[in-house]
Amino acid sequence: MVRLLAFGSYAYQSVTAIALIFAISHILSPANYTVFSLALASSQLLCVLMFEWLQLAGVRFLAPATGSDAVRLRSSLFSAAGLSALALVLVGSLLSLFAGLPLELTFLGLALAAAQGVTDLHFMMIRVSGRLGAAAMLLIGRATLLLAGAIAGAMVFGNATATLAGLVVGQMIALLLGSLADRSLLQWRPRLTARADLAGFCRYGMLAAAASVLHLAVPVMIRFIVVGRLGSAGPAAAAGFSMALDLLQRPFTVLVSAIHTVNYPDVVVRFDRGSDRDARQTTARLFDFIICSTAIMLGGLIGFLPDVARLFVPHDILASFLSAAPAAAAFYFLHLHLQGTLAILPHLQKSALRLVVVAAGQLLAVLACSGLAAAAGIRPPGIVAAAAVATAIVMLLASGPTIRFGAVPRLLLVAAAVVAAIAIGSLSMLPSEPSIWLLGKSTFAMMAVALIAWRGEFLTAPRQMEAGE
Repeated sequence: MVRLLAFGSYAYQSVTAIALIFAISHILSPANYTVFSLALASSQLLCVLMFEWLQLAGVRFLAPATGSDAVRLRSSLFSAAGLSALALVLVGSLLSLFAGLPLELTFLGLALAAAQGVTDLHFMMIRVSGRLGAAAMLLIGRATLLLAGAIAGAMVFGNATATLAGLVVGQMIALLLGSLADRSLLQWRPRLTARADLAGFCRYGMLAAAASVLHLAVPVMIRFIVVGRLGSAGPAAAAGFSMALDLLQRPFTVLVSAIHTVNYPDVVVRFDRGSDRDARQTTARLFDFIICSTAIMLGGLIGFLPDVARLFVPHDILASFLSAAPAAAAFYFLHLHLQGTLAILPHLQKSALRLVVVAAGQLLAVLACSGLAAAAGIRPPGIVAAAAVATAIVMLLASGPTIRFGAVPRLLLVAAAVVAAIAIGSLSMLPSEPSIWLLGKSTFAMMAVALIAWRGEFLTAPRQMEAGE
């Protein structure tokens, strides 16, 4: 049940994030919403640039640590977060002077990035300490506070500044709740900070974060190539493609992030402190979970996206959206496996430079293939398919460490998941009217998902892990 709660917390965060955007867009005037959207996007980018490296390093170094080592590592992580926050404020303030941004928006954007970075780090520490249920409840509480704070600021004052202030207040309250649930932040002692820990965080975390940024740049680059290609086709075609690229990334990202949250700390512990056999078994279980769940999600997107799109996508961009959606779903399926599955062994081996090389290789390969496809006059779905092919080639070239490690997924389970995904995807060929047809299709899909989850025992702790605790 704790694992189910953890997955539910990620789904809840995703839903509230979408609800926040829809709600704020209806409350604020278009001009204020544009300012809010730009400020929020800039704040999120700054948070990733300044704190992502600590998240990655924290999970890898802190998960296997115990006793005094864990206390020292937590102190070092909070000290590094404090230095990152200080650098964020100083650099951000200087840049705002040259950019001529309003002082209050600059301050709130920097405060939001710093508060989110520290809160994420603290929640990660709670999670890897084994308190998965507490971390899940804190994530749900924070998502609720952010939604309520932003809506309250927008409704009371009706401007972007108050809306951002509501988000900052939500983050600060969430940080306070986290401090009440876990006293690590309140007990932080800077004198326990070890210079060797900071150096290790930098060597591994900054390179790993650079790889994440390169992976994030790939969909952005595809967007620029395709939107440039669609310039003569009108805004509706570009909008439909952009919506497909925006929406289809989130399901895979949320799912893989949730799986990593639940399973990856166990994998790190077994890799560092267990036998080679335990490490291979636990890693193979993680591979099972990611491969099976993402395959079924791909089938579900293909099978039900036409029905969902007809309900929620504006009619004038519906055709463009539906034509691009299958290729976009296939691309994100491969993209997330390159970033979230084949990267697991380099992360475990702290081979962060390899992560950067693979990410840069994907970026260059996708740029070459999608650029050539666009130059050849291929339609947008074909351009995205070319990007997917390029990503698949990079996956083959980057699979060496994973193959040598020998963490083999359960082939029969993977085959069953692929069959279930194909069956669910083929539901798109069946009608959805009258409603009984849609209900039947949904029931079949849910039964297939439940069967694979039960066969894979994905929501229960591994038996060997329970015996070893």
